[in-house]
Amino acid sequence: MAQPPVMDSMFAFFAVVHDPRRQHPTTLHALETILTLTILATICGAQNWVELEHGGHAKAEWLAEFLALAHGIPSHDTLGRVFAVLAPKSLQAAFVSWRQALVDLRQDIVALDGQTIRRSLDSADGKGPIHVVNAWASANEVVLAQFKVDAKTNEITALPELLRMRNVAGAVVTIDALGGQVEIARQIQEQGADYVLSLKENQPSLYRDCANLFTWLRGPHPLDQPVVFGYNEQVDGGHGRIETRRVWSTEALEGVVSGER
Repeated sequence: MAQPPVMDSMFAFFAVVHDPRRQHPTTLHALETILTLTILATICGAQNWVELEHGGHAKAEWLAEFLALAHGIPSHDTLGRVFAVLAPKSLQAAFVSWRQALVDLRQDIVALDGQTIRRSLDSADGKGPIHVVNAWASANEVVLAQFKVDAKTNEITALPELLRMRNVAGAVVTIDALGGQVEIARQIQEQGADYVLSLKENQPSLYRDCANLFTWLRGPHPLDQPVVFGYNEQVDGGHGRIETRRVWSTEALEGVVSGER
């Protein structure tokens, strides 16, 4: 059975996922068949096991060119049972490694952002909404990894682990104000990337120092005292409004770092 090179590559990454059914005599479908069907159908928009099965039947002839389908397309019940016994961390690690091989993050912007999944609150069962932290590659337009956290406030503990899952060397990592921590910035640098961190009043001292610095930089100065800072303005229109964004930047951070202006 001739497999496209891209399939061979994907199988190599998912070969590390242990299949607990291998010694079971009633196993009819190879794990690589189930994983490949699931990934391809999900990319095409399938959102549950029934839709995954329907997607497999719709493309059965094409899938048979590189998958072992002697017993046909796995049923939705089979798909659900198989994924129920797979080790989630092993599956996640394989998936992240595969996605990493598909993109080139050099000079890309990787945005780490937490969000609450819409309509995930289940009050009847006493379950709160699902919070996840995503790593989004801007230039490649792909989610590189996703990490579930127990609560919105736990994003800060999930960010370092999410970073360790990725090779971000050469990229610029952006994080919102919650992730503006010294340890996270240091980790990003140690992994060979640059960072852009948001700063808000959740860090009052640093926020005040930076606000005072830019107030001083934009003020009048003696002619013999050069002040180095950049400025950019961008006007965008959309969603029924016009937005003007103004950005000031500087490398003169001695006052902020040392505690002096």
